[in-house]
Amino acid sequence: MSEEPKNPTAGESETPTAATIENAPSSDEPQTTDLPSTDEPTAAAKKPPAKADGDKPPAKAKKEKAPAVEDKPFAEFIQQDYLPALQTALTKQGVKDLEVSLVKQKLPVAGMSSAGDCWQVIGKFQEGQRQFNLYFPQENIQSQRAFSCAENNTKTSTLEPFLIDERKITLDLMVFGVVQRLNAQKWLNLN
Repeated sequence: MSEEPKNPTAGESETPTAATIENAPSSDEPQTTDLPSTDEPTAAAKKPPAKADGDKPPAKAKKEKAPAVEDKPFAEFIQQDYLPALQTALTKQGVKDLEVSLVKQKLPVAGMSSAGDCWQVIGKFQEGQRQFNLYFPQENIQSQRAFSCAENNTKTSTLEPFLIDERKITLDLMVFGVVQRLNAQKWLNLN
């Protein structure tokens, strides 16, 4: 027969002694456990109390954006920003004797002489043998635009749309468009 192990507390009273009370953890001290606590304040309870309307901090002033160069009046933008940027870009592409100007005149396209005057950026180089025109029927770079080019003082025969798929026309985009078009014409040193 096997003996049953003796219970060391068998026969003793269920009342804790003073020694066991001293070694027991205090309920006043915080205990760390893996269980979520219901004593933690919720996110809503952690927020400071709402302040009265008079206690609000002053609203931060929004920084105003400087107006874009494209928002200038048409002639001012073309003269002060576009023509110098175009001149610089084409000089970097190897065009040495470029003359660019803004004029309002009739379209130099065959069959279009009866149309009214139109704003045009005219660029000439290679001693005037190569000419390109960028047309603005309205004084607005965001409205319709067209492009033409002619060589050896011939009359322009084709007027083509210029940057028609773009939502917003910018200075850089207008410069890029002319450089790209002249490069496609094989008029720049890149070819």
